[in-house]
Amino acid sequence: MSETLPDVRTFRLSPAVVMPLRERLPHVATQTIDAIMAEVPAYREAFSGDLGVKIERAVRAALGTFLGLVSRGHGPDPQSPLAPALEAAYALGRGEARNGRSLDALLAAYRVGARVAWHELAAISVSGGQPAATIAHFAELVFAYIDDLSAASVAGHADELASTGRARARHLERLARALLAGENEHKLTEAAQRADWSPPRTLTAVLVPEHASRATLNLLDRRTLQLNEAGPGAPERSVLLVPDADGSRRDALLGLLRGQSVVVGPARPWSQVKASYDRTVRVLGIARLSSGRGVVDTEQHLAELVLTADPQALADLRARMLAPIGDTSDASAAKLVETLRSWLRHQGRREAVAAELFIHPQTVRYRMTQLRELYGDKLRDPSWTTSLIIALSAPDPA
Repeated sequence: MSETLPDVRTFRLSPAVVMPLRERLPHVATQTIDAIMAEVPAYREAFSGDLGVKIERAVRAALGTFLGLVSRGHGPDPQSPLAPALEAAYALGRGEARNGRSLDALLAAYRVGARVAWHELAAISVSGGQPAATIAHFAELVFAYIDDLSAASVAGHADELASTGRARARHLERLARALLAGENEHKLTEAAQRADWSPPRTLTAVLVPEHASRATLNLLDRRTLQLNEAGPGAPERSVLLVPDADGSRRDALLGLLRGQSVVVGPARPWSQVKASYDRTVRVLGIARLSSGRGVVDTEQHLAELVLTADPQALADLRARMLAPIGDTSDASAAKLVETLRSWLRHQGRREAVAAELFIHPQTVRYRMTQLRELYGDKLRDPSWTTSLIIALSAPDPA
């Protein structure tokens, strides 16, 4: 059964044990560095470059700190040299994270350093006639010290990643807000640089329920921007800004989102994605689509968008075009409106109108006779019939 390593802060070695070790410290440091260079390839370039001298000094300082720590007098010492060593190891871990490296190489270097340093220090102790019990105890202290340094570096690495991740997430959110606010391209470019985000050619806005935003985000390009609260026009919706989903890639995006309850806007140049977002909000607000499920492609609803661009103008046009019929809430008048819409849609083909309305062709003929009496020659006027088509293309008001 393995035993827990001792706390290096609580153990002391006599000056007689430490003195020969301190005298050979430069040799031990050189051997340690050579072993790390040979066994940890990631550090070969660092040792051979400008950082080599600094790293060599750090190794010597770490060994010197250890010898200083274990050679102090007994009793509490507020000036423990371990704290600076731990701070240096913590900073080393943060530096590895800032440089985009994992801890694999650093922890491997610690392991190699501990093994080689112990081998050299043990050889010195043996040659000095130290008893086996003292040498074994010394080994425990070496590995306990390396464990402390490793733990400090792990903490530094984790803290730097967490700090960097939080800062970048804030910058990405600010960029998304700036895009949806329609900021000018200069400000957007600066925001993108602060977020370390490379602008794509286009962005496509996608509205998704807040509860499903994370799962949906996982399906998309990793550069996709997210804003948890889309805005007042899209309650309980998040907005995702998807890079380069234009052309044939739009079909791929729609396929990825299949089964999701989303509204997908058009692709727009990245700095103009507000136009894509505005369209998704418009489509979401169309009454008969707002309660729908599944993928809603705004490109399939351009006619509704045009017709509802000015609701009051549409209402006025409808009232003007249907004025000859009178009160359209009356049942007989409503049937005339229904027949007129179908007659315009089918370009006057009586059989097609009858089939659509499930009525006899003679009934169609009778109703159209009534409508011609009400409208007169206007039903043969292209300009008038165009306005009628537009007025009747929108759904009947509730």
